[in-house]
Amino acid sequence: MNEYIKLEGEKFLKEYKLIEEKIKEFDRIAIFRHIKPDFDALGTQFGLKTYIEENYPNKIVKVFGDNHVTFSGEGLIYPNVDKESDTWFDEDFLAIIVDVGDKKRIADPRFERASFKIKLDHHPETDNIFDISIVDTSLAAASELVVNMLLHFENNNISKEAAYYFYTAIVGDSGRYLFGSTTTHTFQVASILLETGLDIVSIYEKMYEKDIKDLEFTKYVLNNYKISEAGTAYYVLTQKDLDDLNLASEQGKEHVNIFSSIKGINIWCSITEDITEPCFRISLRSRYYNVNEVAMMFKGGGHNQASGAQIKDLSELDAFIKACDDKIKEGIKK
Repeated sequence: MNEYIKLEGEKFLKEYKLIEEKIKEFDRIAIFRHIKPDFDALGTQFGLKTYIEENYPNKIVKVFGDNHVTFSGEGLIYPNVDKESDTWFDEDFLAIIVDVGDKKRIADPRFERASFKIKLDHHPETDNIFDISIVDTSLAAASELVVNMLLHFENNNISKEAAYYFYTAIVGDSGRYLFGSTTTHTFQVASILLETGLDIVSIYEKMYEKDIKDLEFTKYVLNNYKISEAGTAYYVLTQKDLDDLNLASEQGKEHVNIFSSIKGINIWCSITEDITEPCFRISLRSRYYNVNEVAMMFKGGGHNQASGAQIKDLSELDAFIKACDDKIKEGIKK
């Protein structure tokens, strides 16, 4: 076994063994993740589902949560999630929750009806309500942790189909290996997945190909962004803006990294109205500053350099931008 895979796994060997036993024990398994899913959430879910179904063919494995407006569906990056009535949850089942640190953000609350609950994640933990919880915040993606776990199982065969899902998850959450969370372990896991015969050209085309509508979105961002004196860049999308651009609310953050390589910009974010809450959801990024500390001040959290937050309405925007600027002015880079 690769030395980096082995070293990461040594932290959790006891938990890995228990999880493997639970997967063998339960006939019905449900995999959950956070609301408004991204590549890591969906890729980890479907990768794990595929692995279990292929290696334990008598298991019933379901994936629950909301579909993504552009990633999910026939011919797209991921299949649609499963839809089951409440009666499905009446019988014993194992719940595996991935890529979510906060109980409130788990997409389907019916996970609480599970006979046994397991969490696998890379976000700072805010709720430990699980029978087994493995969290490693040093990893670029939840998928990275799950693959490491599977490689330590007795049956460590990861098929090309499962590898496809896991690889998209790692690519998405590492920002195509550009984020500071990318490590040697990340590349080692990616290399093992690629050895299954993945076509990375077709994967990247599926993940990142855009249409004309996206050009209009880019134009909107470039024409409407603002930068504070301290170097916080942001753009705001109201529901009217989303309607004009023919975008769903969860697509609002898709251009947040347009600012990532601009000298003088220290923190950048998208601020998008979500009328279902109602609130404005914020995706917050930085190369150097701990934006998680800002996010936690505004009903959010996440990683040091990538977090989510929310404000009730735009009357709170100035306070949010000031908090970002104050973080920059502290001068503490992490």
